Amino acid sequence: MIDGPVLVREALAAGIALQEVLVEPTGHDDLVAALGAHGVPVRFVVPDVLARAVETTTPQGVVAIADRLEVSVADAIAAAAGGPLALVLVDVADPGNAGTLLRAAEAAGAAAVLFCGASVDPSNPKCVRASAGALFHLPVASGGEAVSVLEGLGIANVRRVATVVRDGSPYDAVDLSGPVAVVLGSEAHGLPASLDHLVDDRLTIPMAGRGESLNVAMAGAVLCFESLRQRRAAGA
Repeated sequence: MIDGPVLVREALAAGIALQEVLVEPTGHDDLVAALGAHGVPVRFVVPDVLARAVETTTPQGVVAIADRLEVSVADAIAAAAGGPLALVLVDVADPGNAGTLLRAAEAAGAAAVLFCGASVDPSNPKCVRASAGALFHLPVASGGEAVSVLEGLGIANVRRVATVVRDGSPYDAVDLSGPVAVVLGSEAHGLPASLDHLVDDRLTIPMAGRGESLNVAMAGAVLCFESLRQRRAAGA
């Protein structure tokens, strides 16, 4: 489910296969014309129908139903091997956090994102909305087991770096120019200790304030843009 005219336009421009679009019959003439030009079925509905179709309190008048974007774990690992950056989400359950991480990854030039273990489904409507269209422009794989994904990245010579609250290397003192995979654990427990042997480096984000750590989406965004900063500094 893709909620809102901005995201529907983004999906249309990205070539996402839209099965049909539900539209309130006022205020979206240009979008309806664009959908028609692409052969997308449009159904005009009353607002109550949209309110039942999406989880948002105030639907934006347009909802698209799209085919799932299926990318295999193997293809995502191959994309990551091409560099410069990939994200691996292990048990990241909150769709808002996951969508924000997708948005940060795409903005920082990532090649792939892999959802592992008990991570939220990237097609969750809240995740789609929080990604702000990034989901339509990235290879995103889901359903892989963390051990096999991290092993596969290692075999592909992608360096795997994980965030830890303390005792890691300062994130801005480590080469993140790629190919590198930033590995992020669950909101509540971080990365499982059972995966320690599959991580090449552990990074800490130094804190000047009293907080112990950052939200997983914030931490991931910091590392994504540190990777981009390093690449820009190197002229890449």
